[in-house]
Amino acid sequence: MEPVIEIRDVVKRFGSFTAVDHVSFSVPRGSIYGLLGPNGAGKSTTIRMALRIMLPDEGTIRVLGHDLADVNVDHIGYLPEERGLYKKMRVLDVLTFFGEIHGVARAQARRRAGEWLERMQLSDRAMKSVEELSKGMQQKVQFIATVLHEPELLVLDEPFAGLDPVNANVLKDIILEYHRSGHTIVFSTHMMEQVDQLCEHICLIDRGRVVLEGPLASIKRQYGHNGVSIRVSGDGSFLKSLPEIESVQDHGNELFLRLRDGASASRVLDAARARVDVLRFEVAEPSINDIFIERVSGSR
Repeated sequence: MEPVIEIRDVVKRFGSFTAVDHVSFSVPRGSIYGLLGPNGAGKSTTIRMALRIMLPDEGTIRVLGHDLADVNVDHIGYLPEERGLYKKMRVLDVLTFFGEIHGVARAQARRRAGEWLERMQLSDRAMKSVEELSKGMQQKVQFIATVLHEPELLVLDEPFAGLDPVNANVLKDIILEYHRSGHTIVFSTHMMEQVDQLCEHICLIDRGRVVLEGPLASIKRQYGHNGVSIRVSGDGSFLKSLPEIESVQDHGNELFLRLRDGASASRVLDAARARVDVLRFEVAEPSINDIFIERVSGSR
């Protein structure tokens, strides 16, 4: 089956600065795909090229089975990192407008907007101007504008920004609902917990280059080799100096340890018990946050 997005050897320069440096990846149809990386890595630039907002200097991009010049953008819902709502307009009016510019008849756009506002618990804000809403409410309105025309492909750049945990969970459930109905979702985020919960495939970009790409389960198996998670009561920083340890991700009282080849986990446990109270010790796969930190730190 042809990928929904296929990016091959793409380069984007701004003057002498190369923002995207020969990036290649494919987004499988019907998947939830995470595009990850630190600030300035080239994620948003890559997304904008895939959406024809800017054009690549080199390489090829195909979206929904078409070359960029032939893509029907009405089949795509895009939530930009920089929000694009008209702050003086009333919420219902701005949503109706966004529906219309994507080809939805005015009456139908207004009806869908009302249904979405009710679902997002914003019905009482429908006649207020956008600027009267909190940042989190504006984010929910922006998401409604992204899906109002019922696109085949959702591209979400930092979709959870500004949302409290309750509303972030609401949005997560909606993303899963779209996924179950066969839609493809691409999202860029710094919230690694959401990536762990949602994504089937990831691409990690750092300084304009792909440093890791593939199915998340396979990546975790690869990086989970000789991995140990340990929770201690006390200062566990001494574990970094043990000869069995190759690398450590320190989260305070909980650490993820990567053991050297042939190292004994039991010796690590004995050494830990001699210095601190060990509350939990288990062989474990790394979180995507651990992998992110290890790969980005290692590429610098």
